[in-house]
Amino acid sequence: MTTVLERADAPTADVGFMTPPAYVRRWAANHPDLVAMREKDFGIWQEITWSDYWEKVLDAAHGLLALGVYEGDRVSIHSEDRPEWVILDMATVAVRAITVGLYPTNPPAEVEYLLSDSGAVVHLVEDQEQADKVMSVIGSLPDLGKIIHIEPRGFRKWRDDDRFIAWDDFLELGRGHRQANPGMVEQIMAQATGDDVITLVYTSGTTGPPKGAMLTNANFAFNAEVLIANEDRTPDRKPLGPEDMILTYLPLCHVAERIFSTWSSVSRGPCLNFAESIETVQQNLREIQPTIFFAVPRIWERIHASIAIKGRDATWFKRVWFGTGMKMARYIGDRRVANDGDHTAASRIVYAIGYPIVFRPLKERIGLRRVRYATSGAAPIAPEVLRDFLGMGIPLFELYGMTENSAVATTNYPGANKVGTVGMPYQGTELRIDEDTGEIQTRHPGTFKGYWNKPDKTAEAFTEDGWLKTGDVGVWVDGTHVKIVDRIKDIIITSGGKNVSPSEIENSLKVSPYVKEAMVIGDGRKYLTALIAIESEVVGDWATRRQIPYTTYRDLTTKTPVIELIQGVVDEVNQKTSHLENIRKFRLIPKELDHEDGELTATQKLKRSSMSSMFGELIEDMYRS
Repeated sequence: MTTVLERADAPTADVGFMTPPAYVRRWAANHPDLVAMREKDFGIWQEITWSDYWEKVLDAAHGLLALGVYEGDRVSIHSEDRPEWVILDMATVAVRAITVGLYPTNPPAEVEYLLSDSGAVVHLVEDQEQADKVMSVIGSLPDLGKIIHIEPRGFRKWRDDDRFIAWDDFLELGRGHRQANPGMVEQIMAQATGDDVITLVYTSGTTGPPKGAMLTNANFAFNAEVLIANEDRTPDRKPLGPEDMILTYLPLCHVAERIFSTWSSVSRGPCLNFAESIETVQQNLREIQPTIFFAVPRIWERIHASIAIKGRDATWFKRVWFGTGMKMARYIGDRRVANDGDHTAASRIVYAIGYPIVFRPLKERIGLRRVRYATSGAAPIAPEVLRDFLGMGIPLFELYGMTENSAVATTNYPGANKVGTVGMPYQGTELRIDEDTGEIQTRHPGTFKGYWNKPDKTAEAFTEDGWLKTGDVGVWVDGTHVKIVDRIKDIIITSGGKNVSPSEIENSLKVSPYVKEAMVIGDGRKYLTALIAIESEVVGDWATRRQIPYTTYRDLTTKTPVIELIQGVVDEVNQKTSHLENIRKFRLIPKELDHEDGELTATQKLKRSSMSSMFGELIEDMYRS
């Protein structure tokens, strides 16, 4: 499917290419007093206007120049989401350097690899914890010359180390350079081209070392026009604008959060609100009540589970009220799913009845009452979760993309929201499914420039005729929508020759509030089994209410009632699958999965090879008898 879209991104000569910081400058010039960002400090949301934003970007950009950062140099950021992350990102692009984001959870070994591979010359750390990580491997980072730290606490031991500079001192350095060299940053910005690399986004590394995907100004411009400014994707057909509110909480080094937060903000003007932490997301949602909300499936599953748990823990009257409301939501959801996401006459009446007594207070409680457009992406999500949210009146759409195509591939649209698919190709893009392998392949101006210092891996990412290989198997639905089957490398072929998509079964298991993670096994085996990680807080609460004593997570997983509880979840999923896709046996994983222990990637995806190695004895035990 191919659609041609005319694009007008040619800049005027005095501005240069419209880069992300060029948009910040334009907002500051045209709407200086509009609020661009908000951050909670000592319990109060502090506002940053576009004028303040641009002034800080200029100071930081001059600060980089004062530190000797030149065109093409790499500046790395190791921090939770906060204004300083965004400001330094914009400042880096303003001086035509390259931003390298790290996940806050990256352990020292990964910090060493990412900074060494990228050759970062300046590194921003949030606090002492992140500073300790880089200092433990500093001997193998000859390119790294300066470390900027945001929080002052814990840095006394490095006060005589010339490599360290506090954030405020860094900005002061920039102001001095700016006074001595007025207009220098603007002159550099005017030289920007569409081919300039603005960021390295490192892949999750599920099958090997992470690769730095090079995204350019042209990739940003294409994404801003085709995805961010696409008013057809919202039910009210209203494009993003300054009146919209966005909660920023996923790691900004991930391409999805970068797009739905910073790139959306600079190109369309919605206000960014930084969550205090990933643990406070639901509390911050209630406070902010965002109008635009993007979440990965794990977040949607967590919200979905919290609704069920609170309903079960309520008083008798509220349990009845909640149960009735959820029955209404499933009734509405089933009919909307069957009607491409739109209401039927019957579902609209039921929703009108349920809205004032159930759905409005429920949406208020979970922080999504004002949401006019919500999306799920970056991993598969169970159709049942989408159905329930649609039934509650939350306009939730699944979309699909990857770092290498600037996250532009497909999306579901109002009136064409086929639950279970990732939607239709965007305007101005090409998408095909390989007839032999079933692989989804894309081609458009948002395609990345290649992998940093890895020309061989770059070549492997493309077909001979120039299409980007996504590594995902897909099928067409009704000739218009794409359904993801699974990653090519994850498809299970049993000893009987049956092809099985493990992710569909895993997602069905994770619909249960008691299941946090699941990995289906069966490649080359006679039958399927699963390793299951329980949701410790939920299962622990369940056990406590039934007076089942336990001491640790490991102890909890050994309790017979807990095993029977999860067996019930498995049995329920087995009823929905064919006999050959049934989970015959399972084992509960005896520890909480962790990025630093190697079971998960920084994006919280399972490392299947590591899991198979680490829990090999559990797996073999399921096939011995």
